[in-house]
Amino acid sequence: MRNFVLTLVLGVSLLAPLPAQRSFSGAAEIEQSLHKLNELGTVLHIAAHPDDERTAVLAYFARGRHMRTAYLSLTRGEGGQNLIGSEQGAQLGIIRTQELLAAREIDGAEQFFTRAIDFGFTRTPEETMQKWGHDRILGDVVWVIRRYRPDVIFLGFSGTPRDGHGQHQASAILGKEAFTAAADPTKFPEQLKYVKVWQAKRLLQAAGFGGAPGGPGGGRGGRGGAAPAQPAPAVQPDGFEATNGPQVDTGAFNPILGYSYEELAVLSRSMHHSQGTGAMRRPGAGRAGMTVIGGAPATRDLFDGIDTSWNRLPGGAPVKAIFDEVIRDYEPAHPEKAIPLLLKARPLIAAIDDPLARIKLAELDEAIALCAGLYVEAQARQPEVTPGATLNINTTVLNRSAAKVTFESARIEGIWNQDAAAKPATLGYNQSADIALSLAVPPNQPYTQPYWLVKPPTADVYRVDDQQLIGLADTPPAAQMRIHLTVDGTPIELVRPVHHRYADRAYGERVRPLEVVPTVAVNLPTPVAVFPDSAARKVQVSVQAHVANASGELRLEAPAGWKVEPRAQAFKIETSGEQQVLTFQVTPPAGETTAALHAVANAGGRDIASGTQVIAHPHFPAQTLFPPSDIKLVRANIKITAKKVGYIMGAGDEMPEALRQLGIDVTLLTQSDLEQGDLSRFDAIVAGVRAYNVRSDIRANQQRLLDYVKNGGTYVVQYQTGDSPDPAAPRGQQPPNPFNQQQTAPVTTNLGPYPFFVPGGNKYRITVEEAPVKFPNQDSPLLQYPNHINPKDFEGWVQERGVYFAVGWDKHYETVLASEDPGEPPLEGGLIWTRYGKGVYIFTSYSWFRQLPAGVPGAYRLFANLLSAK
Repeated sequence: MRNFVLTLVLGVSLLAPLPAQRSFSGAAEIEQSLHKLNELGTVLHIAAHPDDERTAVLAYFARGRHMRTAYLSLTRGEGGQNLIGSEQGAQLGIIRTQELLAAREIDGAEQFFTRAIDFGFTRTPEETMQKWGHDRILGDVVWVIRRYRPDVIFLGFSGTPRDGHGQHQASAILGKEAFTAAADPTKFPEQLKYVKVWQAKRLLQAAGFGGAPGGPGGGRGGRGGAAPAQPAPAVQPDGFEATNGPQVDTGAFNPILGYSYEELAVLSRSMHHSQGTGAMRRPGAGRAGMTVIGGAPATRDLFDGIDTSWNRLPGGAPVKAIFDEVIRDYEPAHPEKAIPLLLKARPLIAAIDDPLARIKLAELDEAIALCAGLYVEAQARQPEVTPGATLNINTTVLNRSAAKVTFESARIEGIWNQDAAAKPATLGYNQSADIALSLAVPPNQPYTQPYWLVKPPTADVYRVDDQQLIGLADTPPAAQMRIHLTVDGTPIELVRPVHHRYADRAYGERVRPLEVVPTVAVNLPTPVAVFPDSAARKVQVSVQAHVANASGELRLEAPAGWKVEPRAQAFKIETSGEQQVLTFQVTPPAGETTAALHAVANAGGRDIASGTQVIAHPHFPAQTLFPPSDIKLVRANIKITAKKVGYIMGAGDEMPEALRQLGIDVTLLTQSDLEQGDLSRFDAIVAGVRAYNVRSDIRANQQRLLDYVKNGGTYVVQYQTGDSPDPAAPRGQQPPNPFNQQQTAPVTTNLGPYPFFVPGGNKYRITVEEAPVKFPNQDSPLLQYPNHINPKDFEGWVQERGVYFAVGWDKHYETVLASEDPGEPPLEGGLIWTRYGKGVYIFTSYSWFRQLPAGVPGAYRLFANLLSAK
């Protein structure tokens, strides 16, 4: 039985986004928190993807103006490319979610998402709306606006073709509609049991796009699509009237933090490791233009006419007076002196019945804790626990000041909802209250899982049934401690998630969230098993224990026509963390078909049909997923003559394992192999995606690779981005494109024995995976041997046809395929080849790195032909 239900920590955490983690500490953090207490303005930024955000503007409002500031990214970036690993799809979305959260730690903003999935580059908002469902995602944007209640909304894009990417256009179109829909009680009335309608005071649009470190297009994440900066038309096609608004001084220096907002933007965007957006700080002037397209005009300031002080709330005037005094008299060396005034404000705020006042009350308690030097943590002894097991949690409250602090009580929430058995204690200087809990996890406790992955998605939208989860950046913690203290006799409340803290010898102190995991995990070697003929093959399944002395039975459930021997095997694992590998023999049917194989372990009377996948990179906490333990079975007639293949891994992909499905002996080539290894032992060599972008050794050994071709080898180069350095030219001295003198974008050249050119940007790609494919040269040997290729081989492709096609090539090259997006001219540069000496050189930008791991039969057949070319 699959059990992927999520246990939530309910309460304020679901009415507001999870707070951004702090990247500044000490006096800077305290002073920032005090200024934020006295500022009630709220800003919401809306765009389409991770890395689309105007980071410098976010930093300006969050760190400079101390306003509640958030970025709503419609997607989690699942459709892009990955420069740091082989993760794609939902797994890449996990990475980019965590990278956005890391970026928000620096610029100080908060983060939201809708349920929309990034399905890859598209040219039109119409395709975007068709895949997402216009009303569904509009409802998500409206929900975030009603819950976050922004005074000002600013859009990253215009909603017109000048945005480039269709999802960019859709983000602005939906943002404009939501600006008015959020205030209309007839729109999405089912939300009103949780929130009230909300009308933002002003709608803004970024005045231009392109390339700045704090804005979209500044990195090389494989999406792009931002057009050069242009002034917005006075009257836009959707009827919104645009008037020029004030500029934001993003180059202003913040002496408390030691950075300008442009510098903070570079630091923030550099957290997008998977997109290659790392850059150097550039101190100096910087301005971000804004255009007012909704609400009252603004001339001097983007908040003209909007009261962002405590005077906007009934009973707020005396609170403002107190915080004015706190800020005026604040001494960085003695923050504890601010505590009496902060405590004086607490009952006044608590008496104000307004959602914003409740948020400020929580911020006030955190500010008091900072000024008092309180260290509060709830730590699990281990990072994971299984249903029915016992978990030990230690909660520490340490007073590091002279403030009079008393621990009163604590309550654990989430998996458990009970008071901790702890006595009140007065905490003197450097004294702590330590609460030890030993709690039994319910035997039917669901596993933790990112909430948007609990259920399989519907097409290009995640399935999230709980309205209060929609929009949240991350999953609420499995458990949290709610701690009640009194400071100088005034009660305050602090909430801390239960986590596991440990020391990593390479990276120092690390933190992982508490996770509930199955007693055993059923891990499969690959999500797809391809059978190129009717011969049986071995399938190995790993059973990994999360408890000691795990035992049970593993069975494989195959559909009719497929034979599994044996059907079930026993396993017994003594030590937690160890695994046992069981081998089964699977025989396919004679005819071509596609099916699913289910692996199910029965342990302790409970069926477990999920594996464990840990996504771990140094720049964010490890994330654990529990994918279904299923294998897609593909029986397809695929012939291959290449038996030994050398693979030059680039930015990361799953192609080597996909090729091994055909019985090919695949060797990953190292720098030493490229420099001095015997390349002639390989029937073919393949350069992985972006290999020329990320590996200097392949560029340095380009001549050896060409000599390999000249001596009879087959060299297949997959897509490289338009900023790939020319192996034959010094950096910064790339030659122009002689095939197209108007081409000014960076180009890739001299990757083959004769020149060809790949421009940057998104024009030369085919985004519609169903786009018809034609054969300009029907008799090409690449279409004939050893597999005969026909149009049916291009059915069932995923996400796209290909990216970064060549646009010009030497006369020695021949083309093989032609295809185009609707309304676009045909492109033939996705597969070009030439004979060179005794061998064959092939450049191909079709997305094999997506198709083969997905088990697309026709893609396998054509790629087998490429490897077999002679």
